[in-house]
Amino acid sequence: MSGFWLRCDLLWSLVRRDLSAKYQGSVLGNFWPLANQLVQLLIYTYVFSVILKVRLDLKGMPEGNITFGLWVFAGLVPWFAFTTGLFQSARAVIDQPNLVKKVVFPLKLLPLVPILSAFLESSMGLMALIVAAAIATGKVHLTLGLLPLVWVPQLLFTTGLGYFAASLSVFLRDVPQTVAVVLNIWFYLTPLVYPARSIPEAWRPWVLWCNPIAAIAETYRDLILAGQVQHGAEWATATAIALLVFGVGNRCYDRLRPAFADTL
Repeated sequence: MSGFWLRCDLLWSLVRRDLSAKYQGSVLGNFWPLANQLVQLLIYTYVFSVILKVRLDLKGMPEGNITFGLWVFAGLVPWFAFTTGLFQSARAVIDQPNLVKKVVFPLKLLPLVPILSAFLESSMGLMALIVAAAIATGKVHLTLGLLPLVWVPQLLFTTGLGYFAASLSVFLRDVPQTVAVVLNIWFYLTPLVYPARSIPEAWRPWVLWCNPIAAIAETYRDLILAGQVQHGAEWATATAIALLVFGVGNRCYDRLRPAFADTL
């Protein structure tokens, strides 16, 4: 048990070092992730709400562009955490050859560092979203207390894919670039900046039930904006898929880990 806590302490130290080193010397510092998210929010709100005239009617939310902006932002918060963590974890092993060749270093922590860093960075956007939603509606929904239940599949799914990508990158250096391409396609296959009702009815169940990020994004919107659970079944399915992906990714990483030092 003491070994477990020592690893947790080491992981937390690595995450803090990663966060502090990433924006060291900049004026905004660790507020840069929030600034980037807000810029993306303004761009997507302008394109889809002002230019394309997409309108949403959410119960308990005021009409207008502010509602659409909050709705988009609620979907982008978990997406940014997922994509940033996955892309950076794909390079976590090949970017640290010195640590890989240290016999005593726990290599299982390497992909976890960027994933947890991205998750903590996205929490700033989450806090801003909660405050903005409270100001717009004049109330704070009790369903916010269920958010940790959504973080579980989100982190498991990201970690499973991160382990898989990180282990393959050691032997196939095209993997990080492939991950970037796949994530670009994945973004437009997920109802993040457009409502799920825009998807053809025949395809809609496949998107919401087989794409864990779509279910997670919709659940974020349920808990923060709607104040009720409307996609509980999709969340449960996403959790099952996340557990499966985590198991496969973890197994793949453990099987390939002994060859990391020799390959690098």
